[in-house]
Amino acid sequence: MSPKDGVLFIPYSDTIDLLSAEEALEIAESVYRMQGEGSITASSPPSFKLDVAEPFHNHWHVKCALLKEIPITGVRLYNYYNDGVRNTVGLLECGRYIILADPHTGRNVAIVEEHWTYAIRSAAATILPLKWMGPRDPKVVGIVGVGTMATNALRCLIKLYPNIEEVRCTSRNPGSRQEFAEEWTRTLSIPVITKESIEDTVSEADIGIGATTSDEIMCREPWLKSGSTYVSFTRREFDPEGWPKLDKVVVDSWEMNMLMQHFRHSAEEGLFTREMLHAEIHELVRGKKPGRQASNERNLIHTTGLVAHDIAMCHYVYEKAKKLGRGIQLPHTGTGRPGPKN
Repeated sequence: MSPKDGVLFIPYSDTIDLLSAEEALEIAESVYRMQGEGSITASSPPSFKLDVAEPFHNHWHVKCALLKEIPITGVRLYNYYNDGVRNTVGLLECGRYIILADPHTGRNVAIVEEHWTYAIRSAAATILPLKWMGPRDPKVVGIVGVGTMATNALRCLIKLYPNIEEVRCTSRNPGSRQEFAEEWTRTLSIPVITKESIEDTVSEADIGIGATTSDEIMCREPWLKSGSTYVSFTRREFDPEGWPKLDKVVVDSWEMNMLMQHFRHSAEEGLFTREMLHAEIHELVRGKKPGRQASNERNLIHTTGLVAHDIAMCHYVYEKAKKLGRGIQLPHTGTGRPGPKN
């Protein structure tokens, strides 16, 4: 790109065309490898938050990282509204942007609207570890929640396991789970069956997926059958008391999970300590720790999210957009000192 070109703005509508589930899985694996090799530098502190109560009910979350191998640096800006009744988290109404810059010059190169890249990143980074921790040939999948995370988890899952024979799903809203089941039955040409309870959804599943935004415990250890793997998206969807009873537990980052109140409480109370953890996911990716070693293992995958994944996904979208002529070129600011010309 010429230094005379302005920043490339890539809107949501373009990002959907520029990043597939399969590509997101490949990027997620690459970033885990970078994490293990120590080529990612995160901001300190890793997250900055502004949470303002009534009458505004406004929230800003900011994260930043530099990926030396690419190289690219970026900052993630996320704003939403939540008054306890209306919550824009996960909706297009909230603000999600990543600003990318060349780390050699500090020059901004892109602004990416990250509604889609964040949604598919969250799923890809959490589903990917099934390559090492999941059953060899799963037939039945149980999904708790039918929102954005569940939908994208299923998109990624079928890339890893094209021979799934049945999906079971549940949610608090009978109408939404029925709609989900009908849509994905048509899409996958396999039965997607609704269930009334979480236990009925996961108890006979080879892979269970907790993809809600609830702070409540969703799944309990006795419900998991021999040989199954449960995938947990953040918070405390899987019963904390059940963690040490499983054969192997992996997380994306112990440090980042320790920033989560529920996770930190479990560690500090000795319920689940660092010594009980089988591996961080990057150790599986790099072959430093084994994955599943027996068909009857019951395993848990738990993630809280790494901003490096967000930045890598957006960088991929940016490079692809340049090649395809997508996005909106913003005016070049110029060089030198700011101010009016005398």
